[in-house]
Amino acid sequence: MSMQPRERIPYSAIVDRPPLRLPDGARLVLWSIVNLEVWDIARPMARQVLPAPTGQVLLPDVPNWSWHEYGMRVGVWRFFRLYERLGIRPTLSINARVVEEYERVAAQARAAGWEFMGHSWEQGPIHKEADQRGMIHRSLDRLERFTGRRPVGWLGPGLTETYETPELLAEAGVQYIGDWVYDDEPTTIRTAHGPLVTLPYTVELNDIPMMIVQHHEGAHLLRRAIDQFERLYEEGAERAKIMSLAIHPYISGQPHRIGYLEEFYDHVASRPGVLHWNGEQLLDWYRGECGRIGRG
Repeated sequence: MSMQPRERIPYSAIVDRPPLRLPDGARLVLWSIVNLEVWDIARPMARQVLPAPTGQVLLPDVPNWSWHEYGMRVGVWRFFRLYERLGIRPTLSINARVVEEYERVAAQARAAGWEFMGHSWEQGPIHKEADQRGMIHRSLDRLERFTGRRPVGWLGPGLTETYETPELLAEAGVQYIGDWVYDDEPTTIRTAHGPLVTLPYTVELNDIPMMIVQHHEGAHLLRRAIDQFERLYEEGAERAKIMSLAIHPYISGQPHRIGYLEEFYDHVASRPGVLHWNGEQLLDWYRGECGRIGRG
């Protein structure tokens, strides 16, 4: 089955909807997402920090593969230290192959109580998958065996989907996705296998666009994140707001950037009425709110 987005959900202006409410008068949920990936040295790298000489793709691409590897060997441990200090259990957007290639890292996230969210088998665009259904089931099955729980969330690598992806995800048991970055609130989209909830993931507060695509300096993450937070926090006095922040250990886990990430979380801690939830908690809350206000 193939549906256009408008067939899945009609347009809706946020000002025309009943406001969602957070418990105990909270204003905002900060959804923190850590992305862990496997970059196969035999394939072109998902990102490049160092372009190849004369623009010719190198295989094996040792410098860019090593740049990503730094995140798994060093950078991610700065994340673990930060979130342990803050008492935050983020969502882990994870290639299922990570649990085999980097079991030490995945086991640390499991022990820390992070939520595992499906993120394909390995890093690569969904539309290049020869067997998308098989890849989705293989990924979720592997994560379920590793954690003891089947993930309820999914994020496509690079937020990529085909027209059939929502059906395949719902069929495999996925209940929420982060690929549809079109709102400050969750929404419910139609699939042939039942409803699928979209959560407000982000391409703007994501260190890949900021640092690697737009080439901003590290301090820009702090400024943009605070600007986003302050506006949503103000608007949260009237209706619940969700702010997401997406980070990668080979980028924000670098020693010249991690301090800005830490400073942002310290800023958030200075404001009352902020909740730190993972994707599954957001999903459960949204479903409860839909029942309260009669939203489908």
